[in-house]
Amino acid sequence: MVTINVCIGSACHLKGAYNVIKNLQDIIEERQLSDKVIVKAAFCLGECTKAVSARVDDDKVVSVGEETVAEFFEQHVIRRL
Repeated sequence: MVTINVCIGSACHLKGAYNVIKNLQDIIEERQLSDKVIVKAAFCLGECTKAVSARVDDDKVVSVGEETVAEFFEQHVIRRL
């Protein structure tokens, strides 16, 4: 199971964290990967300047925007499946 943690702390919340989570959930559902990928909210990943911060499993924290969710998913999630 691949776990995506998306920060929902103050900075990330203001930058659209909930939309990023929703877009990730939509991609997972569209690709029928619900049994392989899970999205979780995290209160702070310690990288507020990268808002919206996200981490796949225990990898490094990266910045994800609403417009880059699909690219993030391809680069950081698909390769782990």
